[in-house]
Amino acid sequence: MGKVTIKDVAREAGVSISTVSNALNDVDVLNPETKSHVLKVAKRLNYVPNLNGKQLKSGKTMMLGFFTTSVSGPYFYTLVESMSRECDRLGYGLNVFVTKDKQIIMSNILGRRVDGVIIYEELRVDDNDIAAMEKDKIKAVFLDRILQNENMGSVIFDSYEAGYEATKYLISLGHKKIAYIAGVDTMFDSVQRREGYLAALREHQIPLDPDYILQGYFEEEGTYNAVKSFIHLHPGKVPDAFLAGNDVSAIGCIRALKSHGYEVPEDISVVGFDDIDIAQYFTPPLTTVRNQIARQGILAVNHLVRLIQKKEQGMLQKLTGELVVRGSSHVKIDRNDLD
Repeated sequence: MGKVTIKDVAREAGVSISTVSNALNDVDVLNPETKSHVLKVAKRLNYVPNLNGKQLKSGKTMMLGFFTTSVSGPYFYTLVESMSRECDRLGYGLNVFVTKDKQIIMSNILGRRVDGVIIYEELRVDDNDIAAMEKDKIKAVFLDRILQNENMGSVIFDSYEAGYEATKYLISLGHKKIAYIAGVDTMFDSVQRREGYLAALREHQIPLDPDYILQGYFEEEGTYNAVKSFIHLHPGKVPDAFLAGNDVSAIGCIRALKSHGYEVPEDISVVGFDDIDIAQYFTPPLTTVRNQIARQGILAVNHLVRLIQKKEQGMLQKLTGELVVRGSSHVKIDRNDLD
């Protein structure tokens, strides 16, 4: 048997097609017995409504789209999970589009496959794309990219302040040789954290050694290799402390230091960002800047739905981090004092 149609349901239930349509769409014109009868028949026949037809009539998909280049790692797991739950609570579904292809992104956005979009900053949607979205009055919320107009808003984590405060904390422990493990140079978070780090060094008149900026690409293995390579190339310049661009980088850094016989935090302090679930269980437990990842997802979905419902205009919402001190950082011990 082919796909069950609305005609099949009407014939089986002994009612008109419009009665079936009213029952399925919860239109308040049927008596409860008729509606219940039709819904039971539809269920028994495994009837699946044609959403495209429904969408054409209402102009609504009741779906939101999240566009990103990756969903790997604990950050995205937490983000997508929180967005999905909030969508569910508000009666929307969530479509996750994982792609770097600009054409696919824009055809899905401009083709109205979803009612509104959440865009992760790394996608590099440019000014021309945004102009096209504005022209079509697309409702959008950007994560970690500042953009604000009538139909578009942003939810960002204040990475500059977080980088500044984390570096100041390391300086307060007596560390002066502090290396920064960068993420990806095109990403807002990575650049802002590095700028905050540099600002704290300047404020405390600590000269920057260019060798102390390593590239870890926000990855555990990338950071592990970068730190091992640094120690191999500059054995006499090992820093007192590492500030890693995120927690998985901090874990890669600690693994590399341990493989060279260094103790963390006795020899070298390590601080991360995000406070992912494993941070508190790692050995040693990570000192990190807590990023309200789930909150970011909830705020983005809420703002987007209110834009769709025309209850809000686009706005900028900024979340601040919180330093969580655990076992991977320590007051600098001068080995000469121990002799």
